Amino acid sequence: MWKTIKQWLGGAADVVMPRVCPVCQQALDGDEKWLCRKCLATLPRTRYEEVTFNTMEQHFAGKVPIERATAYFFYEKGSPYASILHDIKYHGTPTMGKWLTARAVGDMAGSRFFDGIDVVTAVPLHRSKLAQRGYNQSEYLARGIAERLDIPFIEALKAIRPHSTQTHKGAMERWQNIQGNYALKKDADQLAGKHILLVDDVITTGSTLTVCAALLKQIPGATVSLFTLAAARLD
Repeated sequence: MWKTIKQWLGGAADVVMPRVCPVCQQALDGDEKWLCRKCLATLPRTRYEEVTFNTMEQHFAGKVPIERATAYFFYEKGSPYASILHDIKYHGTPTMGKWLTARAVGDMAGSRFFDGIDVVTAVPLHRSKLAQRGYNQSEYLARGIAERLDIPFIEALKAIRPHSTQTHKGAMERWQNIQGNYALKKDADQLAGKHILLVDDVITTGSTLTVCAALLKQIPGATVSLFTLAAARLD
């Protein structure tokens, strides 16, 4: 009965303030969660996980040793799908990201990308940004994966100083901008010998992931793989 009441209340709320798909702006029906079926079906998947030494893995070759890397879908500025990242990061809907990464685990099951992962961690957010935004969107993404895989999420990294926005910076400027911004947490040694999945929301130049992955590689015996919800077209 309680479930019936909740469904009725949810339906009534949708009438007063309809939920809409962030991609197409069409109203969601009662069975649709966050995105409509059509936009989910046309999500511009990278499918990097299906390719040996894929474009994302090539991007990190010679910079930091990783096991494998993938992103769920392509990010292009101005694309309707870019609104997914914008809403997750700035519009207070990080649970949409958590839901999407859980879906990603299921969608990628055939590739076995997540096989052998022991623990999931996220690119950290400095406390000043955390206070401003109220949450770390990358942590939500990481927790979605960890819960779906039934493995631990552990905060292995910390942001020790804030950095200015990366949005309008080139690759070299981004790299210089984040040097010294991150460090391992004191208890990171508990991940010795573990295969760590490092998660972020989007990869553009890869500078943040490179620095964070290099820190994780300082943990004795640790191996690192990378996952981002979205990826810009990498050269």
